[in-house]
Amino acid sequence: MSTELSHDQFMRYSRHLLMDDIGEAGQQKLSQARVLIVGLGGLGCPVALYLAAAGVGQLSLCDPDHVELSNLQRQILYTDTDCGEHKVKCAERELSALNPHISISSYSSEISEELIDNQDIVVDCTDNLAARQLINSRCHNNKIGFVSASALGWEGQLMAFDFPAHSTLCLNCIIDKNSPEPMQNCSNSGVVGPVLGAMGSLQATTVIRMLLGYFQQHGEMQRYDGKAGRWLALAAKAKSDCLVCGEAG
Repeated sequence: MSTELSHDQFMRYSRHLLMDDIGEAGQQKLSQARVLIVGLGGLGCPVALYLAAAGVGQLSLCDPDHVELSNLQRQILYTDTDCGEHKVKCAERELSALNPHISISSYSSEISEELIDNQDIVVDCTDNLAARQLINSRCHNNKIGFVSASALGWEGQLMAFDFPAHSTLCLNCIIDKNSPEPMQNCSNSGVVGPVLGAMGSLQATTVIRMLLGYFQQHGEMQRYDGKAGRWLALAAKAKSDCLVCGEAG
């Protein structure tokens, strides 16, 4: 990819270029970044749209699922005519149309350690703990940024880990990898679509902050109560016996 912005790119990213704390140098950082989005559902759709629009240069998309009618209430990349198609293929088509200046790779498979390697940041938009723990462990071991979010009903939460800068405190310190999968999920308990949009937008913002060097809340949990319209930030502590980042790891 060229290191100089074209006229089209100057116009496209002009609102970034006007900002002193982004500017052309910051836009170049975004254009050279490699980000993997795992899960193209209610969280992954807004994450992918905003990162593609922002000009993140290399986006990788991973999700084995097909579009279903029940997805359309919240998964804003898809339309009725996409039902039955692989989510990543539909997403790749829409994101390429949104921004032809970026490179997009899609994988209609479960997440694997190999897909995580060589990324700058991995964004967890999955709905299962096992996938989150795999991503957490691999990102920690390879010093890759990790941004994870989830939502259920009216509530959402986000945790982000700047592993290139911190070797302790990880997802496993907060949620042990031997914990059972939650009984409740979107499929059996429901979720308000815009809550996923809010959390996905926050994930995308966090990715951009990490890439530009403005992220300071390693391991902090941010919780959103959409029904009450309130945010809460919770601090976490590293565990010395953590099997991923502790002395036992």
